[in-house]
Amino acid sequence: MWDHPSLPTSMEGILTGIALLIFTLAGAQLLLRSTLFPLREITVRGALSHTSAAQVEQATRGRIAGNFFSVNLAAVRQSIEQLPWVRRVNVRRVWPDGLEVSIEEHVALARWGDDALVDIYGERFAAQTKAALPQLAGPAGTETEVTRRYRRFAALLAPLGDPLERVILTPRFAWRLKLQSGLTLVLGRDSGELPVEARLARFVAVYPQTLGKIAQRHEYVDLRYPNGFALRVADMKG
Repeated sequence: MWDHPSLPTSMEGILTGIALLIFTLAGAQLLLRSTLFPLREITVRGALSHTSAAQVEQATRGRIAGNFFSVNLAAVRQSIEQLPWVRRVNVRRVWPDGLEVSIEEHVALARWGDDALVDIYGERFAAQTKAALPQLAGPAGTETEVTRRYRRFAALLAPLGDPLERVILTPRFAWRLKLQSGLTLVLGRDSGELPVEARLARFVAVYPQTLGKIAQRHEYVDLRYPNGFALRVADMKG
């Protein structure tokens, strides 16, 4: 009545499964420690302008340990991402003895402050370049927003034919622009009634009939007024 012939069979199956698991784990450990699958080749891919193979080699020195199966891909990726111009890295194994490293570099859009650059995604990174780039600045954490506004301001100013050279967001979150000609535009802070982009668009629209007719070089324009703007020319004081 209490006999269960199927129990021994079930127990045998469980024991067999445990044994297979143990052998599998042991085999995996041997494979990871084996010297039979050494890494012999690293292929670097990507349109690289600022990152050399020598830099990648130096960054990964000491990080590529073990064999094809045991190498720590995350450690390799993180070491390469420390290079100044590297934005993103993907590392994968290539059978039987290689690694493929795909690198995406930052594309510099502007300078940020005195010691950094900002890329086309609004990401700040510490690198150096001799390229002529506009200057952006703002409180910590505003890089993406300042970059977005730079693009908007530059598009609005395009009809003037005077490229945007500098965009500053002050600690009080007021906007100040400087054009290549030296003209400074004070936009002030955003407001619901008259956003800074609306003030700038209004200035550009009336420029041909106002400042565009003045032969004297302009130095400073204050656009914070609701119905107009204040002007200072180069030889005026105050």
